Amino acid sequence: MSMLQKTSRTFYIPISRLVPGLKEAVASAYLCMRAIDEIEDHETLAVDLKAELLLGIHDAFQSPDVISETQKLLAPHREALPAVSVRIDEWASLCPVSVNPVVYRYIAMMSKQMADWVHIGWKIRTEEDLDGYTYSVAGMVGEMLSEIWFWFDGTKSDMKKAVAFGRGLQAVNILRNRAEDLERGVDFYPDGWGSKEMLKYTRRNLKMADSYIKDLKGGPALDFCKIPLTLANATVKLIAAGGNKLTRDAVMKLVNSIN
Repeated sequence: MSMLQKTSRTFYIPISRLVPGLKEAVASAYLCMRAIDEIEDHETLAVDLKAELLLGIHDAFQSPDVISETQKLLAPHREALPAVSVRIDEWASLCPVSVNPVVYRYIAMMSKQMADWVHIGWKIRTEEDLDGYTYSVAGMVGEMLSEIWFWFDGTKSDMKKAVAFGRGLQAVNILRNRAEDLERGVDFYPDGWGSKEMLKYTRRNLKMADSYIKDLKGGPALDFCKIPLTLANATVKLIAAGGNKLTRDAVMKLVNSIN
């Protein structure tokens, strides 16, 4: 939970409120995904090494011994990688055994697709490309969460809307991090798009995400999803009005206002 708090203000809050069992499953999944995300976004690692490590993680998470395979893969790179990436074996071992086939499958898929995006330099020309990227890094997170909800208490949800839930949250990040991304030479906006088009794309996905959580009816799945979605919708309003990032106080006020 300490590492989670360091790596995500948005997800630390809802994960910390989950019930035992579900908390470990979602925390494990989130930290594993954060671990590979930090490799994909690493500022100094060579492109070929990034892709090699991500493909290695894909293979490790499909192997019979995820823990030792990831340790072996990452040990030579301990100095170069952040702690959240180096300790991916710990995050993997945190996952309850009965749901780790779900979590490990998605970590493997995401690692492979991230490696593909690294290879092509995150070239996004069309809305279809953007959909592909946002699915790879976030849409499949929505799918994975839906499978976790079902594993935990039989909660059923719409997979198409689950993708939009993840995609909408990622689109907010793309809007918010626009200047930083351009600075590091990455442009996630399709050709000819400005903030108007990206806001429209984001709102469309967040609208489907609202519908996704309405279908959840109640229970821990709904309690979890309401928090990041409320923060995402508030951030979009702020960006549309010329702002960028919610203050810590604003985040806590919004979280405390959620029923």
